[in-house]
Formats: sequence, structure tokens, C-alpha cells
Amino acid sequence: MFREIFDELVSWKNQSYRKPLIIQGARQVGKTWIMKEFGKLCFEKVVYINFESSVRLQQIFQDDFSITRILSIFEIESGEKITPDDTLIILDEVQEAEKGLTALKYFYENAPDYYIMAAGSLLGISIQQNSTFPVGKVDMLDLYPMSFEEFLINAGEKLLAKALQNREWQIIEPFHDKLIYHLRLFYFVGGMPEAVQMYLNTKDFIKVRKVQSNILSGYENDFAKYAPIEIVPKIRLVWQSILAQLSKENKKFIYGQVKKGARAKEFEAAINWLVNTGLILKSIHVVKPGMPLKSYANFDMFKLYFIDVGLINAMAGMSEKILLDKNKIITEYKGALTEQFVAQELKQNYELYYWTSKSGTSEVDFVLQADQNIVPIEVKAEENLKAKSLRVFEEKYATASAKRFSMSKYREEDWLVNIPLYAVFTL
Repeated sequence: MFREIFDELVSWKNQSYRKPLIIQGARQVGKTWIMKEFGKLCFEKVVYINFESSVRLQQIFQDDFSITRILSIFEIESGEKITPDDTLIILDEVQEAEKGLTALKYFYENAPDYYIMAAGSLLGISIQQNSTFPVGKVDMLDLYPMSFEEFLINAGEKLLAKALQNREWQIIEPFHDKLIYHLRLFYFVGGMPEAVQMYLNTKDFIKVRKVQSNILSGYENDFAKYAPIEIVPKIRLVWQSILAQLSKENKKFIYGQVKKGARAKEFEAAINWLVNTGLILKSIHVVKPGMPLKSYANFDMFKLYFIDVGLINAMAGMSEKILLDKNKIITEYKGALTEQFVAQELKQNYELYYWTSKSGTSEVDFVLQADQNIVPIEVKAEENLKAKSLRVFEEKYATASAKRFSMSKYREEDWLVNIPLYAVFTL
């Protein structure tokens, strides 16, 4: 399967001054597959160590960080001779090894010729808790569920995806309805690689939904297995409330909707755990669109999104008939679905922020910092071209870079640009 991150892995391999590479991402987004595929295509040999399944290796870094000793253990475990110029060493679920992250520092300092790649589903948690994280000694990449562009390419629409990426709008226009269909299909299938592969292999929506349900069950099992026991019930409450929170007109996260009378302090740790594992995405409120956006962030106000649009539709029990029907979709929690899709597309390249007026009567769905520009974005589920809140924002701050995502075709207006929802990744 095509994954965009592959080109970044090749660039990492070709660097003269290479550091160990950490790939961070939630479970089931394809970290293990992409590492092994990269190793198979770009190296003579691959040594794969999974610290979650190789329990006997979880303590190998505890006594010392002798590279010679460690490599000998890896060779015995894998049955493969390690040579620095043609062997990729993959350390999967590295957070399960005692001092596993710290060991990467010593590979960088004492064995820079070796190709070391590490990954872990709970790395976000480990990094937050580990005071000896090798800052400056590793490179890092985030892996998310497949983007809509990746979905198109894997569905055999490589040329159409290329035309979109090149913003060839006159070429794209005759294929508008076809792209809308693929987009609605993506709303159901989503970007989890196993679900995409099942759809491509079978075209069976029931089998796709079963894969999604199994992934959701796996995530919920992880709550009890990996989270601190005292916050597990709160994690479940937050997890189960996200769909309802997104479906509100005002999508700001309300603690009282999780549990009557709940306060921020009670659920802060649970939310942070879900964010750090990559299972939910967080968009922060900004009081004004200044540079850098983070300096104007109000971290007490935020929205939460799911990791994947297909999974949130599986949780909601939305059938493919509703999602593929142009008429029904506009009345079935349209705002939540569309905003979820845009959030996960944007998150691949941007930190997520949003803005509301002091009166609360106007809200801009996303505010991005792109190079030297602030980009306000309004999201429309269908072809509604009104953008009242965006106009209020532009009249107040005059960014001259306003964007609206909708089901309408590309068009440039005097004060904003309308981009089709299927082209979010071209931003």
C-alpha cells in the first residue's frame, strides 16, 4: 500500500548525519508495516525486535548501554548478522523496554553508522513521563491514519490525486462528482490501513465495519491494560462522550456532558492520556490570530476529535447507505462528520486551533499557522456558501487568506477561496 511517509524514510536513510528515527503514532495506523516494508525495499537485511512480544529482551538496557553487547543480543534473537551499511534495525514497541528510549542516545553517540528505527504505540505517554528522553539525539516522525490523498492513490486514482496536488482545477472539475463519491466512501472506510485494505480487497462494507469494530474494541482494551488504573473509568467516559460533543452546535468540549457536575481537574489526566496516545485530536481556542498562534492559545478551551472518521462512524453505527447518499448526509450529524474529516486531514501537517468571538456568536472552525500566514478556515458539510463567521473574522483581523471547505467546486471570491472538501490535503 502507498504511504506518503515512505519518501521521508528514504530521505532519512540518505542523510549523512543520521540519527536514530522514532516513528510515533497510535495503534493500528501502520507503523510496523511501513518499517518492515521500508526495510524490505531499501536494505539487504532487516533485524526486527518487538519488545512487547520479546519479554526476555525488555531488561537488556537496564545494566549498561554497551553497543557491542546489545547488537550481539539482537543478532541471536533475530538470527541475522548485523552489518552497519546494509542492515535496518527495527525496535518496535520500544517503550516496553526498560530505558529503551534512553538507549537510542547511545546508538547515536557510539554507533552512528547503524540504521536504527524505533516505534511505539504508547510513545506519547512514555515521552511525557520519561525525564531521560534523548532530546536532540533522535529524529521523529508522526504517522497518522491514511489521508484522503493516500486513499485515492490506493484506490487506483493516482493521476486524479496528482492533479489535485498540483491544483489543476480545470482538469479536476469534470471529475467533481466522482471525487465527491470517493470522499463519502472515505467517510465510511476511513484511513485505518486494515480497514482500507479490507475494502480494496473485498468491497464488502460489512467486513470493513467488522475491522473497525475490532479496532475500537482493541483501543478500549488498551485503556485497562496501559492507563493508570485510577483514570481508566474517566478515560472511558471521555471516549464515549466525544461523538455527542462533536454533534453539538457549539463543539467546545463541555465537562458537564461527560458527567453531571464534572470539572476540568477531574478529567484533565484522562484527556491528556488519550491525546498522548494519539487516539484523539485536540484543537485549542485562540483569543486572536497573532504569531505565533500558540502564544495566544487559551488551553482551557478546546475541541476534541477522533483519530479517524471511519472509526467515529463505526462508533455511531452509521451505515454506508446513509454516508453515500447525498441527500441523507445533510441531515445526519453533518457538521460533526465534516469537521472530523477536516481535522484529521489538517492534523497531518498543522497544529489545530479555532477562534470564537467574545460574544460567542461567531466561530471559525480552524485557524492555522502556515509559514508566515494565519489561515482561517470555515467548514461546510454541503454546498452552503454562506460564511458569516469567517466574514466577521476577516473584517476584524484582515488576514487576506480565508478559506472555506465545502462540497462545492473550487472558486476564488473577492475575500476568500472555496476549496472542495476532497482537496483539503492540497492546502
